[in-house]
Amino acid sequence: MTHPHTESPLNPLPPVVVALSLLIVAVEVVLNLGARGILGGPGAIGWRLAAVQDYAFSGRVLAWMLETGQMPPEHLMRLVTYPFVHATFTHALFAVVMLLALGKMVGEVMGNLATAVIFLGSGIGGALVYGLVVPDGAPLLGAFPPIYGLIGGFTYLLWVRLGEMGAQQIRAFSLIGILLGLQLVFTLLFGSGQEWVADIAGFAVGFGLSVLLVPGGLARILARLRRD
Repeated sequence: MTHPHTESPLNPLPPVVVALSLLIVAVEVVLNLGARGILGGPGAIGWRLAAVQDYAFSGRVLAWMLETGQMPPEHLMRLVTYPFVHATFTHALFAVVMLLALGKMVGEVMGNLATAVIFLGSGIGGALVYGLVVPDGAPLLGAFPPIYGLIGGFTYLLWVRLGEMGAQQIRAFSLIGILLGLQLVFTLLFGSGQEWVADIAGFAVGFGLSVLLVPGGLARILARLRRD
């Protein structure tokens, strides 16, 4: 038995969440130091812009690939690289905080592999939907579409838990409802781009992947549909 005085006051984070967060932090530190002229010399000031051009996802690039049938690796990789490039330090900071919180909740239940699949799958799905719905939109960057995917995973876990308790399962969607409401308020007050399309798509993909990744998840959905 573990002695209470030797237990850590903090529960360890799932390794995959730590790895993803450190990658985001590392990229942001390099870009931030470059922008301040501390790293890389004068030419480093343009590193962030170059990173956006090389690694952000673009609906125009997707349209070009669909029209020509060409899938160059340097463009395909944008589907998995854009979540690690952010517009500002604050943008990256909020992403890391949310990733740590949601990744911990999802990772502790589903495990490292499932969490990685949800993160990457939601990022890819969110980008593809964004590119198809908003082909002329601004470049997509930042970890929020895959983070919304983790929200989808958390929502599914809560949905299952509420069902086991006999409570109203619609309450599981309160978090995404609040976030979308706040996003609408910010859009009305300050104006915003159309990146919310990728966020919603990421949530949907994350929820769907969770159904497949959690043992018995699909059976629960089918049973609920039959009852309804």
